[in-house]
Amino acid sequence: MNDNTKQPLIGMTLEQLREVAASCGLPGFAAKQIADWLYVKRVDSIDAMTNISLKGREKLSAAYRVGRFAPKAEARSCDGTVKYLFDGKGGRDIEAVYIPDRDRATLCVSSQAGCRMGCRFCMTGRQGFHGDLTATDIINQILSIPESSSLTNIVFMGMGEPMDNLDAVLPSLEILTAPWGLAWSPKRITVSTIGKINELKTLLDTTKVHIAISVHSPLAEQRASLMPVERAYPLKEVLQLLRGYDFSHQRRLSLEYIMWGGLNDNLRYAQSLARLLKGLECRVNLIRFHAIPDSDLRTSDESTMTAFRDRLNDLGITATIRTSRGEDIAAACGMLAGKQNKPENDDSQAS
Repeated sequence: MNDNTKQPLIGMTLEQLREVAASCGLPGFAAKQIADWLYVKRVDSIDAMTNISLKGREKLSAAYRVGRFAPKAEARSCDGTVKYLFDGKGGRDIEAVYIPDRDRATLCVSSQAGCRMGCRFCMTGRQGFHGDLTATDIINQILSIPESSSLTNIVFMGMGEPMDNLDAVLPSLEILTAPWGLAWSPKRITVSTIGKINELKTLLDTTKVHIAISVHSPLAEQRASLMPVERAYPLKEVLQLLRGYDFSHQRRLSLEYIMWGGLNDNLRYAQSLARLLKGLECRVNLIRFHAIPDSDLRTSDESTMTAFRDRLNDLGITATIRTSRGEDIAAACGMLAGKQNKPENDDSQAS
């Protein structure tokens, strides 16, 4: 059997690995052994799983492979940020972005190849939707970059809308946080979303990860012109859902607000945003717009962003300005993937 036709083990939960073990005639405890090799020892071949019998490894290898694959390209910024390019779905590449910052090392991962949401300001959305990533694809981004062992945080803020692919995002989060997996604290993980309400509720009820909501305007009609999803999932309804959860202790809620010059950056918008968020335990991240080709949107200047931040803080809403990273390597999400031509598949990269 060609190795690439075998089912990958990376991305499987413990329950799925139990089914694998049973199918290969291995004892039940072998599932935890396999998980340990995949997610703790991080081997790239079944032959390396030496506490499983030789016969057991042969049976595993007949139908399965580890499934790790290296990034196919990278772009390095002078500030230490690295964009990694991986094979995605539908002939389109995906990005993962490594962002070092003093004592933190964050990886921004993708959940889809392209995106269905069609946000006006998003380079990924312009590329259309080409397919959902699997849990294998998501976990591989985390395990297969050179800096993997030094990561301190994961953010689901890359290409795609995580709530539009919850069937892969939830098992990925389980692998990241379970004691048999990477055993990370949920406090090290943030999932960003435009706010698909039913899926967001499922995420809130089944995990303890931090949540980030894309807001970008407090005005419904303007937000709809920027984010068509506003018409299906109005921000007011998303915030009403969030008010039913406790964000005052371990779990944190962030609101993402890209600032565009002359569009949503005057102080009246700060006041409207503060009214909308009144009584909600959250913080607002003000974000500089990274220009994308053929867009009439422009970023706000520094003094305007500072005044907006200060006004929100004066109104009782904690606000900060996010530091821009990777501006010399096509910082906007999807820019590198959009520029890269799709080469022939390199089967040698798969384990």
